Amino acid sequence: MSSAGLTVTLLGTGTSTGVPVPGCRCAVCGSTDPHNQRTRCSALLSFGGRNVLLDTATDLRQQLLRERIGRIDAVLFTHTHADHVHGIDDLRVFSHPGESPLPVFAAAEALATIRRVFGYIFSEPEPEPGYRPNLAAWTIGGRFSLFGLDIQPVELEHGGGRSLGYRIGPCAYLTDCSGIPPAEEEKLQGLELLVIDGLRFRPHQTHFTIAQAIAAGRRLGARRTLLTHLSHEVDHQRDGGGLPEGFELAYDGQQVTLELDPEIGRGVGSAAYSI
Repeated sequence: MSSAGLTVTLLGTGTSTGVPVPGCRCAVCGSTDPHNQRTRCSALLSFGGRNVLLDTATDLRQQLLRERIGRIDAVLFTHTHADHVHGIDDLRVFSHPGESPLPVFAAAEALATIRRVFGYIFSEPEPEPGYRPNLAAWTIGGRFSLFGLDIQPVELEHGGGRSLGYRIGPCAYLTDCSGIPPAEEEKLQGLELLVIDGLRFRPHQTHFTIAQAIAAGRRLGARRTLLTHLSHEVDHQRDGGGLPEGFELAYDGQQVTLELDPEIGRGVGSAAYSI
């Protein structure tokens, strides 16, 4: 990858149970198609020699080994549901004691939850001897620059709660959402790549259906849209072929490389984190 490129790797594209679902005997859970083997949702942004992780999914260790990822430079959290944060302890190998802490970013409420649930990581001093991730928590208050890359948070509806999506130059990652406020859609115009929640065909209280994800993608006008957070009700071959042009079902390990416009993709955030 050139220094001017951004590679997006979808580490996991499955819903909170993963696919196959333990104990399920449906056709998708029994499928031998590797596209139907879905770990919990997370992604990796690679640019200029840096790797920025989107969420610490429950299956993070498995994902890192599968993709042979040897470094993590920062983490952006979308929200605090278990499938998106419970792999946080796997950051230990990228954040050794005595070294500079690994920066992790989230909205204020989400950070408060992470500090509470994972108190053994963030408590000072360490309550008992042991090896824990060496992390530095940063609150997201708006658009910012991370390692020179412009990061635009996008507030999303997630049922009765909230989650954060992220626009990064020409792409946006919007997992776990059931609605996008109009003011936030304005931040998502002119996308080359949109990765968006599309759980299943049947309605759900906290996630877009595939039809709703397609409708949102059409409003935003992205050139290419990948549907993620897929359940075991979605078969990659059976259902992927029936999507409109420009829409695809995402799969674990999928990579897309995009060019970064230096005028809009780098260093224009209102706050800069030089870490």
